[in-house]
Amino acid sequence: MLASILSTLINVNVPLAVPVLGGVFLALRMKMDSKPLLMVTLYILIPALVFRTLTTAQISRDDVVQTVLFSIFTMGALWGIAKLLSRALRLSEKETAGMTLVATITNCVNYGLPLVLLAFGQAGMDKASVFVLIQIIFVNTGGVYLAARSHFSGLAALKAVFRLPAIYATVLALVFRSTGLSLPSSLDTGISMVAAAYSPMALLVLGTQMAAVGAEKADLSSRRAFRTGLAIRMVIAPVVSWLILLALGVDGLLRSVLIVEASMPVAVNAVILAEKFDAAPKVLSRCILWTTAASFAVIPILISLVRQ
Repeated sequence: MLASILSTLINVNVPLAVPVLGGVFLALRMKMDSKPLLMVTLYILIPALVFRTLTTAQISRDDVVQTVLFSIFTMGALWGIAKLLSRALRLSEKETAGMTLVATITNCVNYGLPLVLLAFGQAGMDKASVFVLIQIIFVNTGGVYLAARSHFSGLAALKAVFRLPAIYATVLALVFRSTGLSLPSSLDTGISMVAAAYSPMALLVLGTQMAAVGAEKADLSSRRAFRTGLAIRMVIAPVVSWLILLALGVDGLLRSVLIVEASMPVAVNAVILAEKFDAAPKVLSRCILWTTAASFAVIPILISLVRQ
């Protein structure tokens, strides 16, 4: 077991840490804003990755159905747990909204996909693709609702979804896959090159965002909310994910990938929503920083466990 954890640390965490530290350097020393990198990632690299993955992925219809059910049940269960814990700890309404974001929005894209690729290979990346797409859609619909129900507009959320290039890449990929169409080899090679740039760029973005979060002042009056968020992401989420997968009868590589993806630290998108709708953004900033830092120790253990 110990040998497996050390092997994961060396073969997965060390390669991940290199571009992340590069992003931290760019943010702290070069004063680089993450927004340009984020725009390239969101509007160019992710659509290329989604199209390439969905057109070539070795994933069955059962995998898709099980992933969708898992996503719905897991997000619903973690939302309910966040609400119950917030009520038991008498957190404020704003902190409760923040905890629901912590519980449901994971960094399964910028952090999770590169990690899955290193830990489980391309087959793992294929299995993770559906879960990631569901998360992308959820952040722009359910995430908005959780951050501020009083400001929520169903039409606005729908418009936000259709502003995402990944949605159109998904539709196009499904058309190609269902009809048997294929791109000319030269164009397919170009898209593959762009998709291959996703992992290092996503980790650079993660590094720049972590540096920005680290610059935020800690809100000492919200320690209970912070500790609750840390417990939900690092302890409760893996346990809940495992129980739901057990109930659904999911096993093999798909089970391993989904547990790891659902146990990722809090995504930066959560604090963006929290700042926009005043849902305890300082608490979420601390949760992002410390869940990401803790994940470098927790995730190797989790990967070793799911591989057994």
